[in-house]
Amino acid sequence: MNEVIGSHDLLLVTLDTLRYDVAAELAAAGQTPTLRGLLPGGRWERRHTPGSFTYAAHTAMLAGFLPTPTRPGPHPRLFAARFPGSETTAPGTWTFDAADLPTGLAEIGYHTVCVGGVGFFNKLTPLGSALPSLFVESHWEPGFGVTDPDSLTHQIDRVGEVIRYLPPDRRLFLLLNVAALHQPNWFYLAGATRDHGDSRDSHAAALRHVDRQLGRLFALMRRPCLVIVCSDHGTAYGEDGHTGHRLGHEVVWTVPYGEFVLA
Repeated sequence: MNEVIGSHDLLLVTLDTLRYDVAAELAAAGQTPTLRGLLPGGRWERRHTPGSFTYAAHTAMLAGFLPTPTRPGPHPRLFAARFPGSETTAPGTWTFDAADLPTGLAEIGYHTVCVGGVGFFNKLTPLGSALPSLFVESHWEPGFGVTDPDSLTHQIDRVGEVIRYLPPDRRLFLLLNVAALHQPNWFYLAGATRDHGDSRDSHAAALRHVDRQLGRLFALMRRPCLVIVCSDHGTAYGEDGHTGHRLGHEVVWTVPYGEFVLA
């Protein structure tokens, strides 16, 4: 990462609430061709999230604690705040002297931008402003949120505007929090109505929709660009009686993760 930082733009795409099992099944079946074509080996890596809901997971990830591989560690991190005694900071880790990654990158000249999706990015309350405030520039509007079926289209439009006005010699760190997978997602399933509610099937339909949009996002990004795409946490649709997240179930803690370079 010490060779990447400063020479590459950075894009962190968090597919909010995406379950690992659904992501892996769709990739294996060829139903998410955009992501399958870019992920190493066409497969998601199985990892554990640092938090069971959006705020906790993003706070950790933006401090350098990305989802952790499920195999036994230790697992050196890509980024880490300088911290005495850290067992996951290795020679290849890029370290920064700040409490969070956006600030650390801004201090070396990156323009840091957040395009939010779910409510923890809406800037309507002090809590909804906490994560966006870590960035030099942040964007959210109702059309980026969970209730708009075209939220990702609107978010990518905004990304295009951000990049259009970015000086060519200024490196970019962009966080895109994708809200489309979060409930409600019933409207992505053909023939479904509000009365049907959300389900594992509508969750999968939402991922297929997202995959169709992501090609445009990646085409907008400047080269070279390191892309990290992952979920912040999963969600339950009735497993063992559980619904939702912020709970300790396997479908919540296990998330898909991938990284690749657009060159």
